[in-house]
Parts: sequence; structure tokens; C-alpha cells
Amino acid sequence: MNIYRSPLSAGSGSATELQAYEVDLPEIPKNDFHITEYGAVGDGITDNTEVFRLVIAACADAGGGRIIIPAGVWLTGPIVLRSRIELNVQAGALVTFSQDFNKYPLIASSFEGWQVVRCQSPIDADGLEDIAITGEGIWDGGGEAWRPVKRSKMTAGQWKRLLASGGVVETSETTDEQIWWPSQSAMDGGAIAEKLYLEKVRDLAAHQEIRDFLRPNMVSLRQCKRVLLEGPTFQNSPAWNLHPWACEHVTIRKVNVRNPWFSQNGDGLDIESCRHVLVERSIFDVGDDAICMKSGKDAEGRELGLPSEYVTIRDCTVYHGHGGFVIGSEMSGGVRHVRVTDCTFIGTDIGLRFKSARGRGGIVEDIQIERIYMKDIIMEAISFSFFYANMEGSARGGDLAKEVSEETPVFRDIRISDVVCAGADTALFVSGLPEMPLDSVSIERYSVEARTGIQCAQAKHLQITGLQAQITEGPLIHLHNCKGATLEDIKGVGADGKLLKVTGLESAGIVCRETDADTEGRQISVSPEVRNGVIIRR
Repeated sequence: MNIYRSPLSAGSGSATELQAYEVDLPEIPKNDFHITEYGAVGDGITDNTEVFRLVIAACADAGGGRIIIPAGVWLTGPIVLRSRIELNVQAGALVTFSQDFNKYPLIASSFEGWQVVRCQSPIDADGLEDIAITGEGIWDGGGEAWRPVKRSKMTAGQWKRLLASGGVVETSETTDEQIWWPSQSAMDGGAIAEKLYLEKVRDLAAHQEIRDFLRPNMVSLRQCKRVLLEGPTFQNSPAWNLHPWACEHVTIRKVNVRNPWFSQNGDGLDIESCRHVLVERSIFDVGDDAICMKSGKDAEGRELGLPSEYVTIRDCTVYHGHGGFVIGSEMSGGVRHVRVTDCTFIGTDIGLRFKSARGRGGIVEDIQIERIYMKDIIMEAISFSFFYANMEGSARGGDLAKEVSEETPVFRDIRISDVVCAGADTALFVSGLPEMPLDSVSIERYSVEARTGIQCAQAKHLQITGLQAQITEGPLIHLHNCKGATLEDIKGVGADGKLLKVTGLESAGIVCRETDADTEGRQISVSPEVRNGVIIRR
């Protein structure tokens, strides 16, 4: 059992209190079952699908236990877990999942925030209790057989070899981007899958013709309780790598999660609509977002109303990924009570990434992030973008407000402190919604080297204290249509000579506590449309 303490907010604007919450570990009976005793052959050629089915059934019939996978190369189809079972993949063991799509039956599952039909995952668990995957071995999802690949992410030699392997090529009508698909069915499947979803067709047979498109997440854990993943490497997934959905009491520690950097939808860990989760001492090097919080998408996510909550992430390292730690964009059921501490991001596209869009709805609140260390971040070190359009990077929005409704996402009460970033394109980027600005964000003790500094639009109750920034372009801080911002203990100069630039007719209540403002490199600039008295100097 893991017990830890965290200050949890009792609500917007209220004092925090020290509360305790815990993550329970699974209880696995002390019975060992060796796959070799059931006829498994570790030559990488023999299909062990039936052996895994038999040993799991025997273990379950005995009341549960540990299934031992020794050193060797073990080829298999999907593994369907049962309650009170631990898969222990030992050092030297490599479990490789078959690339024969016919071995993966269509099932009702979850992907990208919606309940949909997908191919069964290589490791699949639904409605179970007390399950574990442990050991020092490797699980390989055979993802290269499933994933589409963009030409722009390949060298000429890699693209040539990919074409020689078979498949078909699609050319985008708008961008001329070429995309390789494993089959014509996979290439055509997107439009058909969307049509079936919108028409609320959940019949498995209706999806059979687009099976190749419905690639699975590698590890799918749905509505499970007391889950432990400890030790193994999970790599090369067809889509997302690890996906606990609507689970409770999930512990993930000392795992290595790997996907090729170019892998489409190659997320590392997607914690969706889960509560009581601990992720620690793990390494991620993936093709999409690395450690991601989700809770359903749009109306379906709001109706289900299952937030991700009581989550602690600590002592993790991320190499390649679209985001190091991410919330969204599918967050319609809400995300709250999250603690992220002592993590390192090296070479990610974005470091700390918050993303959503109109139509999502949902509330993200009480997020506390401390002691984050970043180097060579390609885009924004910290990003809040609420105009997400399923594209890489942080989308920028405009100033035209829309009516607030249940479809309007809310982000508030987010505290980020003690962050070091040695190299990024942008130190901090905020693109909030005019009708629902980013609310009550504090950034304390932030040391950053970047091309541009703080670029913040449509935020209120923003606090930036203890900033040390070295930038090469533009003002140190640019606030656009921000209300109630406080700046204090700001070190550094604007590359254009400006400490602070304020724009936007809706700007109000900008408190600047810098006594040396208006000195060389630290000028305050106010655009003509900004009303008098917006800047408050103390």
C-alpha cells in the first residue's frame, strides 16, 4: 500500500488543507505458474497464444497467482487477463505480439475519449480486480504493422523500405503530405469509423470491413481496481501504449515506455477517468504525448462524468514526446487533485502542456507541479492552449468571445513552482478563451533560457514571482487582455528593451512590483487601446 499526503484545494479561492489519500496495491496469491510447463516455446516463431490462454485459465481456476515468463522470445496473440493474476516477465524475456490482424477480435473499447469499437489490445483487461504486470523483460506490441506513417517523418531510405514492405500511400489534398497505410482498408477506415460513431452504430459486424484501421492500444485496462505495473519495458504499440480507463488504485513504477518518435498516436501513458493513481520512477520516450491526463471527450465525456482525480506523478524522465506532462485535450469529465513533482524532460516538443477546445466542457482544477527540470524543449516550455485542433504545437486563438455553456472548458487553480528550463523556443505560452480565461495560475521560482519570454493572452488572477529569464527576442513579458496579474521579483531584460508589454482593450489590474522598471532593457510598454490606470506600480 502506498500512502502519501497532498494539500488538496477545497474549492476555488479557498484555503488548502492537508489530506491523506492512498493507492492500494493488488493482492496476488502466492502460486507460481510457468508457461514452459504448459508447452510454451520461446523461439520467436512458435505461436504461444493458446498456451497463454491455458495458463491464465489454470491460474484463475486456482484462485490466482503469478505467471512466470522466462528468458526467450515468446510470440503470441492478445493476452486476456483475469483477476488476481500477475504476469511476471523475467530478465531476458521478450514477448512479441503477432502482426496477424485476424488474431485481434473486435470488441467494445475506448479510444481518444469515446466509447468505440476497436481491435482487442495485445494486453487486455476489463472489469478486473488485483492484476499486475511485473519483471524486467520486454513487451513488444508489433506496432509497425498497424500504424500509418507520414513521409515527412522518414528519411528517403526509410521511406523506400517502408514502401517495399507493401501497403498503400495516401496524399493529402491540402498539404501534399504523403501517408503510408498498411492496407486500403486501413486508409479508408477513418471516414467510415467516424460515420458509424456519429450514427451510434456499435455493432461489431458493421466495423469488420475497417478492422485494419481500428488499431488497438497496447495495454488496455478498463474499469479495473488495484493494478500494478512495475519493472518491464512496454514498447512499439499499435496506438497508445498504456491506457488505464475508469480504473481505481493504479500504481505504475519503474517502467520503461518506448515508441518510435514518428509513431502516429504513439502516446506513452494515458490516464483517463481514473482515481487514486501513482506513477513514479519511470522513463518515457515516445511518439506523441508522454504522460497524459484525460477524462472523455465532448458530450459523451460530460455525460459520463468520470474525472481523473487524486493522481501523483513523481521522479519520471521523458525524452521525446509531444508533451512531457499533459492534460487534455480530451478532459470533458474533469481533471482535479493532481500532483507532479521531480520530473525531467529532455528534448520534448513541449514541456508542461495543457490543451483543450470549445466543445469539450469539463473543469481542470487543483493542479500542483513542483521541481521540473527541462532541457532543449523544441517549442513551449509551459503551454496553455484552448484552441486545440488536433495538431502538433500550441494553437493561438483570437479575441472574439462566444457564449459560455456546458461546452466551455474551465482551467483554474494551477500552481507551478521551482522549474528550470535550459533552452526552449518560448518560456510560457497562454492562449485562453475570451469567454473563459485561464483562471488563478501561479508560477513561482522559474528559471528559463528561451528565444521568447512570457506570452500570455486571456488570463485572470495570474501571478508570476521569482522569474529568471534569458531571452533573445521580444519583450520579457507580454500580457494581452489579462485581468488581475501580479509580477514580482522578475530578473532579466527584454530583447527589445521591454520588461513588460501590455496590449488589449480588456486588460485590467496589472500589478508590477519591479522597482527598477523603466530602466535599460526593462521598459514598460502600453498599447494605445489599453485603458488608463491598467498598470499598478507598487
